[in-house]
Amino acid sequence: MTPITEVEGRRLALSNLDKVLYPATGFTKGEVLHYYATVADVLLPHLRERPVSFLRYPDGPDGQLFFTKNVPPGTPDWVATAEVPRSEGPSRMVLVQDLPSLMWAANLVTEFHTHQWLAPTPDEADRLVFDLDPGAPATIVHCCEVALWLRERLAADGIVAYAKTSGSKGLHLLAAVRGSSSEQVSDYAKRLAVEAERAMPELVLHRMTRSLRPGKVFVDWSQNAGRKTTAAPYTLRARAEPTVSAPVTWAEVEECGAPEGLAFQAGDVGARVGEFGDLLAPLFDVEGAGVLP
Repeated sequence: MTPITEVEGRRLALSNLDKVLYPATGFTKGEVLHYYATVADVLLPHLRERPVSFLRYPDGPDGQLFFTKNVPPGTPDWVATAEVPRSEGPSRMVLVQDLPSLMWAANLVTEFHTHQWLAPTPDEADRLVFDLDPGAPATIVHCCEVALWLRERLAADGIVAYAKTSGSKGLHLLAAVRGSSSEQVSDYAKRLAVEAERAMPELVLHRMTRSLRPGKVFVDWSQNAGRKTTAAPYTLRARAEPTVSAPVTWAEVEECGAPEGLAFQAGDVGARVGEFGDLLAPLFDVEGAGVLP
């Protein structure tokens, strides 16, 4: 019988808690739910008011992975949703606004991916993102070098960048912005990616051309497009081990000398939050958001 758990007054059926989702470490679904409950205070602010795409992996990373963008069948009526504009016509997506909604979604076994805009204002981007993706034999160490260049370039335009691991191989840069559309932010991000390639031609690519990827860092600027989403801060990833897209300090980026130096699993995050708080909290300072030149 599926146990019923009450979370802030909402009744949830949390299933298959002993199921091993990460065979490499034995990490179970119950531990996944415990992780999300533990980091809820820092994760939820990054999810609220942002339509969420779920990358589900109910049988673990070795099973089927599939995106769920629309509101899933069986979603409780107390889970908030929002109408989202799309080229093919509006649709409804989930908003993870509170702990019960987070635990309900986590029970689906999913990565959390969000847009760079808020549901009430889909025509205005409030985030700028760069996804730095290394092509082997390049690693996150090389991503750090590119990230430091981008940090300084953004700063020259009055935009403050923050870093997090992708939870996979690379690094994400995030910045708060205001007063621009997703298209304008995407155009600006592309310009900087092209500049980075010109400044570091042996290391950087701004195009996704597979044949050019080995040994270089692809600066993916395209995730700023209004239709696209990026892995949210603190989300678990569907990888061999329960890795997390974890915020990092710039000192950690500067000092990274080996990939394992910036590899964080679910069990590492609680202590990091206790030590640093949410390193991405400044993104919520509206007054500090950058304005594109």
